[in-house]
Amino acid sequence: MSLNRMMRMHNLCKKICLPLLLLCLMCLANEAQAAASFMPVEDIKIGMTGIGRTVVEGTKIEEFGVEVLGVLKNKGPVGDLILVRTSGNVIERTDGIAQGMSGSPVYIDGRLVGAIAYGWSLTDHRVGMVTPIGDMVNLWELPDGRNSQVASGIQPLATPLMVSGFGKPALEMLKQKLQPYNLVPYATGEAPEGVSFAPLEPGSAIGVQLVRGDASVGALGTVTYVEGDKVVAFGHPFLKKGNIGYFMTNAYMFTTVKSLESSFKVGATGETLGIINQDRGAAVAGQQGRYPNIVPLRIQVSDLGTGRSQDAAVQVVRDEEIGPILATATTFNVIDKAMDRTGPGTAKVSFRISSADLPGGELKRENMFYSPASISESAVGEFFEAVNMLAANQYQKVNIMNIDVSVKVEEERRTATIVEAKAKQTNVKPGQKVDLEVKLKPFRGEAFVQQVTFDVPKTQAEGPLMLEVRGGGIIPLQQLLKKTGLEEELQMLGYKRNKNKTLGDEVKSFAERDHNNDVVVEIMEMEPMEGQGPSGPKPNAAMIGEDSAALQSGAKNNNPEADKGNANAAASSKDKLKKTAPKAKSHTSTEYIIDGDSQVTLNVKG
Repeated sequence: MSLNRMMRMHNLCKKICLPLLLLCLMCLANEAQAAASFMPVEDIKIGMTGIGRTVVEGTKIEEFGVEVLGVLKNKGPVGDLILVRTSGNVIERTDGIAQGMSGSPVYIDGRLVGAIAYGWSLTDHRVGMVTPIGDMVNLWELPDGRNSQVASGIQPLATPLMVSGFGKPALEMLKQKLQPYNLVPYATGEAPEGVSFAPLEPGSAIGVQLVRGDASVGALGTVTYVEGDKVVAFGHPFLKKGNIGYFMTNAYMFTTVKSLESSFKVGATGETLGIINQDRGAAVAGQQGRYPNIVPLRIQVSDLGTGRSQDAAVQVVRDEEIGPILATATTFNVIDKAMDRTGPGTAKVSFRISSADLPGGELKRENMFYSPASISESAVGEFFEAVNMLAANQYQKVNIMNIDVSVKVEEERRTATIVEAKAKQTNVKPGQKVDLEVKLKPFRGEAFVQQVTFDVPKTQAEGPLMLEVRGGGIIPLQQLLKKTGLEEELQMLGYKRNKNKTLGDEVKSFAERDHNNDVVVEIMEMEPMEGQGPSGPKPNAAMIGEDSAALQSGAKNNNPEADKGNANAAASSKDKLKKTAPKAKSHTSTEYIIDGDSQVTLNVKG
């Protein structure tokens, strides 16, 4: 090999290898520097001082003083906690550690110790607990299967749930339904237009958003640490639901409200930055640039009396527990805004829930409701039942792809009572169509006759045939007993539950159940009750009705004994009847919510 060629190869190696070597050394140095930037719990000593970082107004990060009071061994959800006292101008302005400061990073000698996370209620708000950073960053190593497709006496600092776009009634509904999750929503506005958000860094305000779009529901906290696109925050759990899929946003802080129990920040979620995919004892964690799977919800409401209309489009996080609550409260809010009033009314509600996991790809339902107290609330009851049924079903996971809701509401009471029913001819043959005349009396209106047709079964035996004519809102006794918790007693008496049901059966049963505005005709048979022995009567007996107004308003009796008494009274009132499986049934839709019932007797001749 010539000398010139050897020199050229040597120079080439220098050009290639030297930069690679320098790159490796830089990576090792960065890794060592990152590791050195954390201060482990074992290095923490009483009396050490440092700083914390947080946002109390706008988007500017400010610092406050921190002094170590001690280390509480094994007092945290996953390990030790560090007891600290805070001080400085920021703490004076917020009257101590405030809700929303969760996650505020604490540094000693320039090294990250952990996040402000815990405190005591109604005590010195300047004293709190720090979750060690090592316990927090461990969340990044946990599996993320959900999103693969795309100390005694202490309390976690409450996480403010900021809600914008909701009126007071909807906010109260949300507050009531989220109470079991220890979430308290506060009404707030949106971040000011034109506000400049800097990239997330330790001390930045961060949002965990559950609903976004024309309305927003989200929790606020503070970023503790950022490494590349990975983020940890809060220093304690949000809902402690493990592997989740919520929106990660930046946030804007309006102010901090002082409170005797605990001060709290008031702010708004901002731009969507990524996904929060871990919610565990030490922190919440997520990744920027990735986004969660969501459920698009479109709501259209028209008030027929005023001509007002309201449309809204939001995205709701996929969560089997709180997802139905969020979707229902948002829908209620749009109805309430369109009506701009509270009180009685009638609503016609239709909704479609789309999912590849459902038979036919969707669940559709239309119904009418009346309430003498709050039609907005009554209108969303069946919608909540449907979404919750799919989310919590025992058969399989249902990935809802889209939800559309349409509501037409008016102040007028559109209810009618069945006065009587009669057949145009009483002597019939198997397979014959029978025309019935059902007299209906609308509320404060003139009675009229509704024509109804019923098909006598082709296999119907000769003899008397009793037809029950009722409103679709009348609740069968079996359903009432299930609501009052007596279903197990029925099973003891001989009632057998169908154990071979599928999700398709549940969806079909829900979609095809009687409508409140239907006149329903079905077969009942006269015969003595069976099973009057030691086991007691077999529970096959009776249909009962409820007052239409109470039924449509969703009123519930808070006294189980009274409910049980009502059920027993209804059964005894028809103790000479046995309700067998319907051999035939017809539905006739009306423009009224129907209550009451009547009977028609036919004579079947071969």
